[in-house]
Amino acid sequence: MSDLIENARCHPVALADRVERMIGTAVEGIAAALLVAETGLLFAGVVARYAFHSPIVWSDELAGAIFLWLSMLGAVVALRRGEHMCFAALAERAGPQVRATVQALVLTAIGVTLVLLLRPAFDYVEDESFATMPNLGVPSSWRVLGIAVGLALMLAVTTVQFLRRTRLPHALIAFAIAGIVGAGLILASPFLLAIGNLNLIVFFVVLVAVSIAVGIPIAFAFAIATVAYLGLMTHVPLSLVVNRLDQGMSQPLLLAIPMFIFLGLLIELAGLARAMIALLSLLLGSVRGGMYYVLLAAMILISGISGSKAADMAAVAPGLFPEMKRRGANDGDLVALLAASAAMADTIPPSLVLITLGSVTGISIASLFTAGLIPALVLAAALALLVFFRSRNDRPVQAAPREKGVLVKAFALALPALILPFVIRTAVVEGVATATEVSTIGIVYTLLAGITIYRPFRWRRCYPLLVETAALSASILFVIGAANGMAWALTQSGFSSGLTATMQEIAGGRYGFLAITIVVFVLLGNILEGIPAILLFAPLLLPVSHSFGIDGVHYAMVVVIAMSIGLFAPPFGVGFYAACAIGRVAPNAAASHVWRYLAVLMLALVLVAAVPWFSTALL
Repeated sequence: MSDLIENARCHPVALADRVERMIGTAVEGIAAALLVAETGLLFAGVVARYAFHSPIVWSDELAGAIFLWLSMLGAVVALRRGEHMCFAALAERAGPQVRATVQALVLTAIGVTLVLLLRPAFDYVEDESFATMPNLGVPSSWRVLGIAVGLALMLAVTTVQFLRRTRLPHALIAFAIAGIVGAGLILASPFLLAIGNLNLIVFFVVLVAVSIAVGIPIAFAFAIATVAYLGLMTHVPLSLVVNRLDQGMSQPLLLAIPMFIFLGLLIELAGLARAMIALLSLLLGSVRGGMYYVLLAAMILISGISGSKAADMAAVAPGLFPEMKRRGANDGDLVALLAASAAMADTIPPSLVLITLGSVTGISIASLFTAGLIPALVLAAALALLVFFRSRNDRPVQAAPREKGVLVKAFALALPALILPFVIRTAVVEGVATATEVSTIGIVYTLLAGITIYRPFRWRRCYPLLVETAALSASILFVIGAANGMAWALTQSGFSSGLTATMQEIAGGRYGFLAITIVVFVLLGNILEGIPAILLFAPLLLPVSHSFGIDGVHYAMVVVIAMSIGLFAPPFGVGFYAACAIGRVAPNAAASHVWRYLAVLMLALVLVAAVPWFSTALL
């Protein structure tokens, strides 16, 4: 102990590094254990209900409590790893000194936000101590304590990272900028109160935009704007922000997010994805442009299950790119098609974007899952048509001679993998099981298949998958919680009714409104990633679409596709850069190729928007 104290005096940075590692190791271990417990509890609930017809009455309450703790501890892991959703393109283009200052400013902003929320979080825990979870018979404070603990741990991680990474000059500049902004808002508050709802532009447009442009994670940018608005413009206690964070993250539908992310990662680990790709390569690999069709088909089968577009692309690209390059494909063109195929598949169930959209708009998840199939096929057909015309003059590939039964063996090996996506989608669409329940069934199925069929199964890789699942799902869920608070503030201000009245006056009626929707969500998807754009604006614009007589499910398909196209478009689309990283191709080499694929997707989106039948035919 004395050695540790002596080292702390001599090496404060080394001590900070050790503290961060200790926090990280402990939180990652607990988060992984909670995810295992959540999966086991949910699967036990399914078995008890369907096999023994004796439901576990307290399982939903316990699952919800575990889920909230998992989300908050996962947010700590994501913050420590730098995996919260953020826009870092501008900072990355700056010089080293500017980047260091920006990094200090980002950590300062995160720390200030957490400090402002920490006391209200414990107040909220105290308020919840008077309520009781009816089936478990314990105070509700046990559940929401996870929010306070998570915020406290994030503050500790932020403080340690600030000490480790920030030099004094950069820290002073960051403090000065943060102080000037804070003091400016406080001094301007009488004027901002006097201008009424125009102050929303200052808080929810300018402040959010600047925060995101600087590189502050999107969830924290939303929280900063909400806290500043409520603290300066209203008398609402900040514990209400914590309440909205809780309400946003605790929706039962959102339990499917970590489950499907873990399922998608398991599919890759267990070998199911490789088996599907091998079969598709045998079937289509010898025709003109055949491997391009294989890429499209593989993304259709795999996409949506993992909840991460990066995971979808990472599952497909390594198995296909070497062979496609051997056949003369251009590196940049391959990455461009990979990005476009990922954008194409966002409406294919069980898409987490659809689950999230349903949770914030009230649209049936089963309806969204059913409606998403045909629009995705329309986009896939458009990309396939472009591939056909581009490859019609290519020489057909001479298929390697096959031994008897090779195709049959490949089909038999891929059959368990091929069955899984259809089982998942059918079970949810037909109402046999909820999205969360079917995800746990898929996890158990994948584990059994990996152990018995696609062996050897590497158990030692499961722990990193659990930690990755916790971080990725929390980065999504924390945005959902923060956006829920921001949306509540906008609604209470009267912004929603004003937006509705303005949008109803748009020239061109329903088609003009759909055209503006496409433009808005392409731009928002490009800047805000995907889910934050949907969380903020879909609940506001959906009622407007009803006033134009647009079916809610049809409008949802237009919103999701437009957002996804923006997500994979240069110059800011995070999905595009993820595709480049996975394909190991410089962004400038792929940018010149991606536009033709995105243009085709835009034409297909216009067709989907103009013809509601594509979205409603299966309902």
